[in-house]
Amino acid sequence: MTVTPTAASAASTTSAINNSLASLASNSQTFLTLLTTQLKNQDPTSPLDTNQFTSQLTQMTGVEQQLLSNQLLQQLVNQNSGSGVTNAVGLIGKSVTGGASAATLASGSASWQYTLGGAAANVSVQVTDSSGNLIYSGAVPSGSGAQSWTWNGKSTQGQQQTDGGTYTATFSATDSSGNAVTVNNTVSGVATAVEQVNGQTMVTIAGVQVPVSSITAVNASSGS
Repeated sequence: MTVTPTAASAASTTSAINNSLASLASNSQTFLTLLTTQLKNQDPTSPLDTNQFTSQLTQMTGVEQQLLSNQLLQQLVNQNSGSGVTNAVGLIGKSVTGGASAATLASGSASWQYTLGGAAANVSVQVTDSSGNLIYSGAVPSGSGAQSWTWNGKSTQGQQQTDGGTYTATFSATDSSGNAVTVNNTVSGVATAVEQVNGQTMVTIAGVQVPVSSITAVNASSGS
């Protein structure tokens, strides 16, 4: 089991903010140095315009406040991302079901669950590999509501595929009149990992990553 929250995107944003703050600090110091020099060497008969001076200080302060606000917001985002992983850790070791069209071939088979949005007279599936190549196509159980189908890992020509590969199943269905029926894919299995991927909490189910938000069912721990 692994829990590996990644924050490459957040780290990049934080680095950019820090660099901007450092640049602002340098620019502020330069601004103050120039201002001090200007005050020392101003023409007594034509003193520095105080309105312009105040405006420049106000602009500099406003930019600094905005960058500090961005830094605070980034910290809050990072905290929420970590919290998402922490909350999902409880799923590890449990049997869960989530929305997904991909599954990993293991021990010569892979299973999918799908829900038919109406009475379907004909349901077919196309299984493609990770490169998008069509491996298998054929008919699968029809009817209505929740269904399941287990692929034996063989291509349409009967060639057994190697374990460990990730395959995507695309289901299509029609009713007795030939009208399309909606199909929603799901995957079920024991959750083995939780991690952050591009700011989204993902749960690994049967070797497939699905968003934690797509999980529709959680059963008791596999060991209970």
